[in-house]
Amino acid sequence: MSSSSSPASAPEIVCIGETMALITPTDAPLAEAAAASVGLAGAESNVAAGVAATGHRVAWASRVGADPLGDRVATELERRGVELWVARDDAAPTGVMFKDPGAESSTVYYYRRGSAASRMEPGFLTAAQLDGVRIVHTTGITPALSTSCREMVDQLFTDARSAGALVSFDVNDRRPLWSKEDAAATLARLADAADITFVGRDEAERIWGTVTPTEIRAFLPNCALLVVKDGDVGATAFDGDAEPVFVPAPVVEVVEPVGAGDAFASGFLAATLDGADLAARLSAGHAAAERVLTIAADLPPLVPLA
Repeated sequence: MSSSSSPASAPEIVCIGETMALITPTDAPLAEAAAASVGLAGAESNVAAGVAATGHRVAWASRVGADPLGDRVATELERRGVELWVARDDAAPTGVMFKDPGAESSTVYYYRRGSAASRMEPGFLTAAQLDGVRIVHTTGITPALSTSCREMVDQLFTDARSAGALVSFDVNDRRPLWSKEDAAATLARLADAADITFVGRDEAERIWGTVTPTEIRAFLPNCALLVVKDGDVGATAFDGDAEPVFVPAPVVEVVEPVGAGDAFASGFLAATLDGADLAARLSAGHAAAERVLTIAADLPPLVPLA
């Protein structure tokens, strides 16, 4: 695995954030399971893999433990065509997430406090490392991991712009990670400061009390390009002061919604790199989300090794 320095020529997009090992029981609820699958769970790496699948050059930046689960994360992302800008941590582990498909209440359990990724700090990626990168993408999960991660994201916004890159930010509120008050203030500040912001209409209502896409735009007036996703209704893009563009969502038989937001962002960002217009970018986001909504995983399955 490579260190967190960039290669001589830069990828088009760099995605930064934590990826955990994902453990999912395959024969029973978690409390009674005797068998489970091991996969990956990480919003930013989901976006990176989705962009890589379109043929664009993309890197994922983070920290993982010097452990087999860190190896697992790195190996799968490399097989998906994602470049690794990753530091190994001998003193902190790779985070783990358990799914409990048989539970009636909470279905996800995080074991990520004190993880290697939570130890990222300002300067983890510098303006010099980001030179030539077109888009830097992160989410609201990253600043929730620790104080140092929050400070790192603030510095990242500054350094990305110094390097000439656009800052892409997906609000991605994760309720178990921090208080509603802390989340609401930090996520609003970052979302309003980004060049491209993705937010779900429902999560905006939950944390900010904004009900409609127009209300969300009024709440986040400084973001250059705001994309409001409204589930099976569609998505609306607000580009500066121009009239908003709405594209309805395709009709999909949903198997599992987890990962669809990340897929949408990957499709939208890939189409942005292609120079597509706003409606085409929204359509590309919907198409990418549709592929994930119809499977019980965050990412399409890998082709088995020969």
